Amino acid sequence: MTRSSISQRSETKAAAMDERQRLLIYGAGGHGRVVLDAALESGAFELCGFIDDDPATHGWCLHGVSVIGGRERLEGSEFEGCRVVIGIGTQGARRRIAEALARLGHGFATVIHPAAVIGRGVEIGEGTVILPMAVVHTDARVGRHVIVNTAASVDHDGAIGDFVHLSPGVHLGGGVHVGEGTHVGIGASVLPDVRIGANAVVGAGAAVADDVPDGAIVAGVPSRPIRKEDRGGE
Repeated sequence: MTRSSISQRSETKAAAMDERQRLLIYGAGGHGRVVLDAALESGAFELCGFIDDDPATHGWCLHGVSVIGGRERLEGSEFEGCRVVIGIGTQGARRRIAEALARLGHGFATVIHPAAVIGRGVEIGEGTVILPMAVVHTDARVGRHVIVNTAASVDHDGAIGDFVHLSPGVHLGGGVHVGEGTHVGIGASVLPDVRIGANAVVGAGAAVADDVPDGAIVAGVPSRPIRKEDRGGE
């Protein structure tokens, strides 16, 4: 390899580094560290720190990235132009934080681990996180602030609403629709063309063959509606 080609490669790498998006991760818990790993592996971001509302976390250093304070750090102009991704797994908390930060004028980053597979024609909303070994197949639509967790899959023409959490190992058949704010538990499977309503819960390991209404809780193989008091630790 010639010196000129080495120089060109170095310059290309330096230019790519300069184009990285500045990023804050909101939430310094376990999911926040998973998001950090995806962001670092992607090479697309310059990490500015964690934000966490628990003062006990302030000053922590997590894999070389500091917890710099709570939401008050985002109320001024210090991080203007720095995008935020929410590293919290709970849908309600993620929604509240996203709405509060949007009111403050902050934009959101989409973080995709390089070991995820994204098909042609896929649409992915802002603030969404797609983790390693996840697959989002062709012409699927994934909304804002969604978590497609480790090794979860969304098959062709799926539609995933805002603030959905697809837990590790979830498998959605082709054409499945999942409504806003719904949580699909670890290892659940949903047959093709099934529609799951908004703010529903699908239990871990469930096999869903029929549509699920808004706000319903279903579990089992095949899945069936359950009462909230039957959920136990789910």
